[in-house]
Amino acid sequence: MFELRIFGTIGLVVLVVGIILLNFGATWLRAYVSGARVTIMQLIQLQLRKIPIRRIVDPRITAIKSGIQVSIDDLSTHFLAGGHVEMVISALINAQKANIDLVYDQACAIDLATKGTSKNVVEAVHTSVNPQVIDCPPSEGSKRSIDAVAKDGIVIKARARVTVRTNLSSFVGGATEDTIVARVGEGIVSSIGSEQSYKDVLENPDRISKNVLAKGLDSNTAFEILSIDIADVDVGENVGAKLQAEQAE
Repeated sequence: MFELRIFGTIGLVVLVVGIILLNFGATWLRAYVSGARVTIMQLIQLQLRKIPIRRIVDPRITAIKSGIQVSIDDLSTHFLAGGHVEMVISALINAQKANIDLVYDQACAIDLATKGTSKNVVEAVHTSVNPQVIDCPPSEGSKRSIDAVAKDGIVIKARARVTVRTNLSSFVGGATEDTIVARVGEGIVSSIGSEQSYKDVLENPDRISKNVLAKGLDSNTAFEILSIDIADVDVGENVGAKLQAEQAE
């Protein structure tokens, strides 16, 4: 009877070990040979927490192979918070290759901040490396130009192109592209309105961009303005003359 119990216990242990190896053996071995070691207990914990094991282990393998040290707990915590683990690791690798100072917690914060938007943390890093051009006013909008009146009453219709790059240090909580467009538009109107004549604007359109750029419009935004280029300047109606005619009538 005693021997049967021993054999039964051994058989149960073998069965449990077999099930564990069947479920986690391949994943454990893949992580081991990749240098991103993970314990069987950690894999069991992921399973119990209903976290897809490969969604955690595979990105960690990629990170470790790229020289980025990140733990299973860090990745699983971000996953449970609703983050995209794969994108965070990709962003960290891209930042590392571009010599950009981006730490794991900051990448996670950016990832969560862009959740539900058209942006993501990978694009944020990409724009930090490769500047982005924003049309002002936006090309998909109903307005085709920014209209302002010089002091002589002539309307000037202008379009600008703003070159920006992502400022990762202020990305979380910083204003978005719409704020940049609004501020640049306001700066252009103010700059044209300060000119004595529309001829001054036509002769020196770069004066507008210099005046607008000097205002530091990128403060408290997620971007850094590199340049503001006046893409087109057209002359509109004579508002001053029109108002005088209406007054005379």
